[in-house]
Amino acid sequence: MSLLPRTAEEFSSAEYWERFFKKRGEKAFEWYGDYNKLCGVLHKYIKPRDKVLVVGCGNSELSEQLYDVGYRHLTNIDISETVVNHMNQKNAKQRPDLTFQTVDATQTPYEDGSYQAALDKGTLDAMASQEEGALAGRMLAEVGRVLGIGGRYVCVTLAQESVIKLAVEHFVQVGWAVRLHCLGDPESQEVSSFALPVFVLVCTKFRQPMPMPILEMCQGEDGAPVRLPVVADLLSVVRERQAYAMLRQRLRTGTNATSTPSLTLCHAPTGRPRYTLTVQDCPPGAKVPRANHFAIFIVPQGRESDWLYGSAEGRGQLAASANFRRLVVVAMHREQEYTDMQAVQSELSPMVMELAPPGMPANHQVPFLSVGGELGWREVVSRGTSDLSGQYSVEDVRGEDGQLYRRLVFLGNEGLVQSESRLTDPAAAASSQKKKSRRKAKPSAPPPVTTPSQTPGGALEVDKGFLCCAHHRVMVAGLAMLGVGTDHHKDVSVLLVGLGGGGLPQFLRDFVPGAKVEVVELDPAVLEVAQGWFGFTPDDRLTVTLGDGLERINNMEREGGHQYNVIMFDVDSKDPSLGMSCPPPAFVDTAFLERVGKLLTPQGVFMLNLVCRDSALKKSVLSRVRGVFPHVLSRGIEGEVNEVLLCSRGTGETGVPPTLLKAGKTLQGSLGMNSSGAATCSPQIDITELLEDLKVA
Repeated sequence: MSLLPRTAEEFSSAEYWERFFKKRGEKAFEWYGDYNKLCGVLHKYIKPRDKVLVVGCGNSELSEQLYDVGYRHLTNIDISETVVNHMNQKNAKQRPDLTFQTVDATQTPYEDGSYQAALDKGTLDAMASQEEGALAGRMLAEVGRVLGIGGRYVCVTLAQESVIKLAVEHFVQVGWAVRLHCLGDPESQEVSSFALPVFVLVCTKFRQPMPMPILEMCQGEDGAPVRLPVVADLLSVVRERQAYAMLRQRLRTGTNATSTPSLTLCHAPTGRPRYTLTVQDCPPGAKVPRANHFAIFIVPQGRESDWLYGSAEGRGQLAASANFRRLVVVAMHREQEYTDMQAVQSELSPMVMELAPPGMPANHQVPFLSVGGELGWREVVSRGTSDLSGQYSVEDVRGEDGQLYRRLVFLGNEGLVQSESRLTDPAAAASSQKKKSRRKAKPSAPPPVTTPSQTPGGALEVDKGFLCCAHHRVMVAGLAMLGVGTDHHKDVSVLLVGLGGGGLPQFLRDFVPGAKVEVVELDPAVLEVAQGWFGFTPDDRLTVTLGDGLERINNMEREGGHQYNVIMFDVDSKDPSLGMSCPPPAFVDTAFLERVGKLLTPQGVFMLNLVCRDSALKKSVLSRVRGVFPHVLSRGIEGEVNEVLLCSRGTGETGVPPTLLKAGKTLQGSLGMNSSGAATCSPQIDITELLEDLKVA
C-alpha cells in the first residue's frame, strides 16, 4: 500500500516515480490491467506493422507482451532513468529490438508524423493534475505532432472526470474523432477495494479537422459504438459506468439491510430506461435457508407504484416474505415492449448475476420470482406535458384483483400515482346481467380476460361509484359528522382544493344527496386530463375554478359572503425536498387555517389529507390544526403514510361522538338517492367500517 501515491499530483512527479520503481524492483505493477485484459481493444486499433510510441512505459510488461505477439516497432519512453535502465537490461538479450529511452513526453526528439500509434497506459492520468492540466495538454499536443494522418492515440485511463474532460475537449478542438471503451474494473490484487473501471480512449487524427464532433461510447472491447452529441453527455455516461462499478464492488463485499441501492438499465439502441433494479438485503440475524442466497423478483407492469413495490417499507416486507439473503426487485418501464417472462429472464440474467451476494456458490441456480408467473399488463393511453408538473402519462393497468384501472402518473415522480380510477365495460356488465337472469342449461366456459385494446373503442368507462383512494373514502365517510342524509342536512356545500382525476368531487356530486361541489385546481392540464380520461363532468352542481387554492380562499374570506359545510384539502406539494408531500406548508399555516375556519358554517368540517414522514413536522402541523379546530379526529391509511384529519370547532365532546356510527349508517343509506328519494345506483363504500377506526388526533 505504501507504493501508492499519497496525492494525485504525485502521479506526475518524476521524483515520485524514481522512488516508486527503486522500491518496486523487479515486480511489474500492472496499475491499469494487464495484457490479457487490454489485448482485445489494443489489437483492434494498433496493428503489428504500426510504428508505436509508448508514452510513459514504466516497468509495465505490456510492451514486452506486445513484442512477443509480433509488435516489433515499439519505442518506449519514460521520465525515469532508473526504469529505463532496468527495462533495457531486462530485455537486451530476449528482445533486442525493444528499445527504452529516457525522454520527456512533452518534448520528444521525433519527427512530425513519424508514428502510426501512440500508446499511453496511465500517463495522462499522472500528468493531468500538474500545472492545472497544462502539462498533460503539452503531452497531448506532442502526441498529435508525432502521429501521422490516420494515426491513433490509444490511452488506458481510469477516466477521472477532469482528466477525460481535458483530453476529449483537446481532441475535439483539433478535429479528431473520439471513442471511449469501458472495459470494466481493474484486476489489481494489491488493492481489492480499488473498484473503478478501466477505460480505453481512442482518438483518431484526420487530414482535415472534423466539422462536427465525433464522440462515441462502447461497452466492452466489442460493444457497438453509441454516438453522443456533446462532451457533457460522454462524461455523464462515464460517471454512470463508474457509479455502477462502485455499486457492484460494494455489493460483492457484503450485505447491508439498511442500504437499498438502485440502478436503471437502459435500452441500448434508444438510451431509454428499460429496467430499474433495487437491491434489498435481509437484516442481520434473519433465519434464511442455507440455499436461499439470491433471487430476482419481477414486478408486474403497471404495479411498480404499489406500496409493496414502490416504497422502501414495502420492498422490505417483500424481501422478508421471499426470505433470501439478497433480493433484487426489478421494475419494468412504460413504453417498452416485453415478450414474456422467459425473454425478460434471458435479458436480465447477465447483468443481475453481477449483483449476487458474496459467498454464493459458483453455478448456483438463481430463481426469478413473480406474481403468478405473469409480467402484468400496462397500456399508455395518453402522454402530455403540464407547464407546472412536467410530463405525465395516463395508463391503463391490471390490478392485483384482476380489474382494470386507469392511472395518472407524473413522470417526475414515477413512484407516485397521482390519480386512479377503476374501469368497467358497460356492455360486458349488461351481458353478464342478462345471463344471470336466464335459466342455466349447462355450465359455460369462463369469459376470456380482456384488455382495453381488445374491447371496442370507447367501450370502457370509469366506474364513478368506486373510489380507489382510501383517503377519499374516509373523507366521504367524514360527512357523517355533519349529519348528511338526515332531514337536517338536505343540502351540503363542499369546497375542495385539488382536483386530481376528479374521482372524489364526481362521487360527491353523483351520490351525496344535495351536494354542491366547487373545486379549485391550479393546473389546467390536470383538468384537461380529468375531463378527457377520468370521466369528470362539471355542471351546475360541480364547478371548477382554475387558480391557486391559497389565493382563492384568501380572496373569499376577504370578500365575505362565502360559507361551506365542508372544506377539503387534497393537494400535493411540488417540492420533493420537504418532509411533507401533502399539503404544501402554506396550507397549514396558522393564519391560513383561521381563514379556512371563517369560511365554514358553525357546524362545518375541515378535512385534510396529510402525508408527512417527518415526525417533528407532523407534530407541529397537528398542533397548529388543533389550535384552530379544537376537535380533530384522524384515521390512518393502512400501508400508506396518508392520514386524514377531520376537524371541527366541536360540540364540547373530547372523543369520537358516540352517535357518529349511527349517523354513518344514515349517510350510507342516503348515498345514491336522488332528490325524490329513489335510488339511482349503488356506490361501493362502507361508511361504518371507515368510521370505526377514527381516533382523536
